Amino acid sequence: MHVLFLVGREIGYARNQVLHNAFSRFAHVDTVAAVHKPQSLLANSLSIAAQATPLLLRNRYDLVFVGFYGHLILRMIGPLVRSPLLFDAFISTYDTLCFDRALYAPDSPMGRAAFALDSSALRRADHVLLDTQSHIDYFVETFGITHEGFSAVPVGCSDDVYQPAPITQNSTQQQKKALDILYYSTFLPLHGIDVILQAAAQLNGEPLHFRLIGDGPAFGQMQALAAELALSNVTFEPPISQTEVASAIARADICLGGHFYAGGKAGRVIPGKIYQMLAVGRPVIAADAPGNRELLTHGENAYLIPPADPNALAGAIRTLAAEPAYREKLARAGRLHYTNYCNEERITARLHAIVTALTANG
Repeated sequence: MHVLFLVGREIGYARNQVLHNAFSRFAHVDTVAAVHKPQSLLANSLSIAAQATPLLLRNRYDLVFVGFYGHLILRMIGPLVRSPLLFDAFISTYDTLCFDRALYAPDSPMGRAAFALDSSALRRADHVLLDTQSHIDYFVETFGITHEGFSAVPVGCSDDVYQPAPITQNSTQQQKKALDILYYSTFLPLHGIDVILQAAAQLNGEPLHFRLIGDGPAFGQMQALAAELALSNVTFEPPISQTEVASAIARADICLGGHFYAGGKAGRVIPGKIYQMLAVGRPVIAADAPGNRELLTHGENAYLIPPADPNALAGAIRTLAAEPAYREKLARAGRLHYTNYCNEERITARLHAIVTALTANG
């Protein structure tokens, strides 16, 4: 099988990396992608489309795959594609700009343009991937496309990077002053970092320390909130590489998976960090939301709490901090669940089945 693989974000972006790895296991893949995060999605999409054009004119592909962020690429190269076209939508431009980040009103010119971009890209594709069934339901209801046009493929993570680390590598509470509570993100509003800080305020003075790694739009606001709450148990740390993230997870006693914001996209998706935390084998606290419930079961492989509830988050942390055996139980069960449900082997098998059906019909 010969596949053309195009993405608008960098090839190392977690979603793109996992799907590229999966395709490479069962197909010959021609890849056109940026190595580093592009400064402009529009400029990068133009570049990717320009590089893809001679390949499409010269080769007969069994499948053309357009991954994240590929909405603009798909619109540019769509007329040239004669093979089945598989599109990993991953996000809705309309939802992101108008609701998640609230940059434009839905009925504004930019809002309508974002809706049109999503709709046209979805309709040009022969099949569309998303990460959860909850996300598929949103796309079906919002853009009027039948469920049959979509398949859910977990985000997963790199099994080479996020390898299981023995629980015994972690220091116990008696060996160090405070348990390590880990959270990392790109500081978007949907992450609900304010909920984490409000929970940390309730735990000030207890033998717990929160490490918040990353940067992004809400970073300054969250630093200001931490200062306002006079938090002595929280440190903000700069973004780090995937390898360093894996090491940070391995050193953590409790991992916060999120998303702790209530409603909208935050409830429909499973944060990529949850897969990483499960893969390394650490206990995860996550929001009890529709997307997360497709993967996680409270008390079995994670500790689920209501979103936007600092009291519940503080209580969950206290519970796990006081019960090392419970933490270990969740960690081991979470790692096993990851292996059985969403490691790279499982994702490859799922993608292969989708591609086989699509190309057979194409």
